[in-house]
Amino acid sequence: MANRILNSRIKCWPAPAKLNLFLHITGRRADGYHELQTVFQFLSIGDSLQFEITDKPDIQLLTPVEGVQNNDNLVVKAAKLLQQQAKIKQGAQISLAKKLPMGGGLGGGSSNAATTLVALNHLWQAGLSRDELAELGLALGADVPVFVYGHAAWAEGIGEKLSLINPPERWYVVISPPSAVSTTDVFADADLTRDCPRITMSRFLSGEGGNVFEAIVRKHYPAVDEALTWLAQFGEARMTGTGACVFAGFEDQVKAEQVFAAKPSGWQGFVAKGCNRSDLYLSLDCDKNKSAE
Repeated sequence: MANRILNSRIKCWPAPAKLNLFLHITGRRADGYHELQTVFQFLSIGDSLQFEITDKPDIQLLTPVEGVQNNDNLVVKAAKLLQQQAKIKQGAQISLAKKLPMGGGLGGGSSNAATTLVALNHLWQAGLSRDELAELGLALGADVPVFVYGHAAWAEGIGEKLSLINPPERWYVVISPPSAVSTTDVFADADLTRDCPRITMSRFLSGEGGNVFEAIVRKHYPAVDEALTWLAQFGEARMTGTGACVFAGFEDQVKAEQVFAAKPSGWQGFVAKGCNRSDLYLSLDCDKNKSAE
């Protein structure tokens, strides 16, 4: 019998990008993982997903991502993990529209996984709390929980110890250099600073903090170095995560658009607003309100 689709309304679920507004490594644990301090803030741009619930338990990703086997995609892994944890007998057909560059430090894969957990928890009526979803997400990646919680966060540990923070919601110019930075390689680099002094939220909000990976990435990836040098003419330029994307913040959209328009020919990127609340939950709230009507 055909895999019958149970929900007729098709809805796009946002998977927003994130920026690391700073990123320090403060130590290394016995198991090899690095202790860090960072601030995550969402952007008004990202990928999007569609989910159709089916009466058979198959999880199907209808839009394969180039270079990634479906079973290795975090979207499929997240769906199967939730299905197993909540003992769900239904399945899903999932479509993923990618806008974010792979390996750019914008959190695309982690955000996709979090949106899958949140959306299917709602559509399957699985009943897991946000804390339970975040715990599942941590098994998929250290950045997944912040996307599950959906609020800008001060993060410590390996990124899983989260506290709410409300940095200014600036407009950002984001440049995506044509480089695929290897996170594994930059973490393993002998020159990486692994003993940054710990700072406080108030010191960050006063302007302290940088990205310890920038010096390593600039040395090995000339395109990232070039992008940072160019963007620094207009504001404080910084790399997000382990790269390769770089960004600078501006007080208003007009200024950000002017800077973006001046970028060298052929460069890729976008302008987006920093958001302390994820678009995912704005979408979820809207869906709940429609269901209640």
